[in-house]
Amino acid sequence: MDFNGKSGEMEVFACVAQEGSLSAAARALGLTPSAVSRIIARTEQRLGTRLLLRTTRLTRLTTEGEAYLRGARRILADLREVEDAIADQGVPKGRLRVSAALGHGRLAIVPLVAAFSARYPNITVDLTLGDEVVDILGGQADVAIRFGHLPDSPLTARRIGETGQVVVASPEYLERHGTPSEPHDLLQHNCLRFNFRRAEPNWPFACNGHEFSLKVTGNIECSSGEALAQLARVGAGIARIGTFSVADDIQCGALVPLLETWNPGDKEPIHAVFVGGSSMPARVRVFVDFLLEHHQI
Repeated sequence: MDFNGKSGEMEVFACVAQEGSLSAAARALGLTPSAVSRIIARTEQRLGTRLLLRTTRLTRLTTEGEAYLRGARRILADLREVEDAIADQGVPKGRLRVSAALGHGRLAIVPLVAAFSARYPNITVDLTLGDEVVDILGGQADVAIRFGHLPDSPLTARRIGETGQVVVASPEYLERHGTPSEPHDLLQHNCLRFNFRRAEPNWPFACNGHEFSLKVTGNIECSSGEALAQLARVGAGIARIGTFSVADDIQCGALVPLLETWNPGDKEPIHAVFVGGSSMPARVRVFVDFLLEHHQI
């Protein structure tokens, strides 16, 4: 690959940011560390600013470097999409980067990826499971599966399902601490909560058509619904999480649903989010269509 042009410089810089060091990026790109260093220096000289702060043990981005990385990833992703669209001529093939939450991805997306790959063997599915929100416009993924109501953005979203919520605890926890008989009893319990910014800090309930919310507290917070379910299974506290993630635990008795009389029946939408438009690669289109057809939650 030619790394002399601006797109080549962006490719090198993005690789350094991903790998965490010049030497690791050099190995990934098949270059020497000195060649990578010269390319970064040339880019910084052209832009008139430092992009990387380098020590003998650490390489990190400056503020300008973070801005350049976001733009570089977006431009490189756009370039790949244009080239793939021309090369594909409507035939689904190439690398498809999919991001999904850990629990939902393991339970719902992984089985679909297996079936999808059997139908489209020329598409390489690059699946990442994690609860962080990836930057699609920045080129970190082609399709992301996201829960909850989405903020306004230039991205395209297709609703592929929804899930309810349930309050659960293990039999061992309830034996030690008692079973709450009404929502306000939760104020005396250790409640396991999500820690990400869009998480609702209060738990909603309903009684005789009247909805209300309760501010619960606890000593464990987590970004992962699957981790909260595991914490509930081992008796760490009471959790309110997606029904899909604990259905098997409830069925086998590992977790007990609580306060179902007060369950407001709220549903959390599940969307496939991607960059739409006429230049959308065929691999993205067929994957989203496959999710709409086969997603069960």
